[in-house]
Amino acid sequence: MSAPRLEVDLEKIRHNASALVSKLGGHGISVTGVTKACLGEPRVAKTLLAAGVKGLGDSRIENIEAMRRAGIAAPMTLIRSPMPSQAARVVAHADISFNTELDVIAALSSAARRAGKRHGVVLMVEMGDLREGIMPGDLQDTVRAALRFPNIDLKGIGTNLACQSGVSPDTRNMSELSRLADLLDADFGLVTRVVSGGNSSNLKWALSGEKAGRVNDLRLGESILLGLDPLDRLPIEGLYTDAISLVAEVIETKTKPFRPWGTIAQAAFGGTPLSANDGSASRTILALGRQDIDPLGLTAEPGIRVLGASSDHLVVDAGTCHVTAGSEMTFQLNYSALLRAMTSPFVTKTYSLPAGQGAFESRRAPGPRSSEEPHQWH
Repeated sequence: MSAPRLEVDLEKIRHNASALVSKLGGHGISVTGVTKACLGEPRVAKTLLAAGVKGLGDSRIENIEAMRRAGIAAPMTLIRSPMPSQAARVVAHADISFNTELDVIAALSSAARRAGKRHGVVLMVEMGDLREGIMPGDLQDTVRAALRFPNIDLKGIGTNLACQSGVSPDTRNMSELSRLADLLDADFGLVTRVVSGGNSSNLKWALSGEKAGRVNDLRLGESILLGLDPLDRLPIEGLYTDAISLVAEVIETKTKPFRPWGTIAQAAFGGTPLSANDGSASRTILALGRQDIDPLGLTAEPGIRVLGASSDHLVVDAGTCHVTAGSEMTFQLNYSALLRAMTSPFVTKTYSLPAGQGAFESRRAPGPRSSEEPHQWH
């Protein structure tokens, strides 16, 4: 079996998605399944749809095109504002796109008119996280202008939080989003059929018992794939946290001192990491590096500690674990490490099939996991 590799358990992803669809459905909120961390992998997309998500969202038109080529006809939303240079591709393959600039909507309008199609637009509103978004005071004028574009259907509004500045979704900002939706409908008629409240970081708010107001959609990726809450990276009860694992192969294992010696300058990626410990330890090197993963985003098996990484080497303290060259270690990943591993052409991706449908031949026999059972809902 090739290494390094990601092992993706589609049945656990299905379980996580289904659990969140059910929980949020009880609050009147539907789920858009976000596929960007898996590069629009059709097997993941089909698993999300089978679990009940209402549609798929991705930040790259290339991923949406890949899913269309795979025959996926579900509603698809481009959740990053389109580049004007890609307007024709967006109109051809995405049903809806998130937008903040009238110049971009103008490009989409022209492309849709040439293609004889209509394209849906959701206007993103800035609610404090300072990434993309129209300032609330400018929203009415933007809506008024957007409604004039031919071949454009205004579907609603949305926002994004906790990505750029860590601003948490809460009653205050979600109520403000609902208020803006009401204001637009009062001024322009029913133009906010979609009120997309945010991403996986909205789950605490959405499931807290607070009224959802006008929010009727969340875009979920990290919570489904990793079973973690982005606000604190703690496990979400009822979900698997090991649906995706990373397996790497050992290429060296030796006992070496804790401290480096010689004249110390900057390391390959900056900094001068020095150990405060004396003595020696079992230092193990795996064929995996920063070109493939974010080393800070890896959680090793019990008894193993990640020490650092260069471009192509991951160094761990194996402790008392007996490892030899050619043996494998399994890691769990956070979202940053997952994104980089999925993007790396040097990391093989393997997929199990949902229960009752067999498995791909490339699927490795299950190894140690951080959590073989889902966390329980209180």
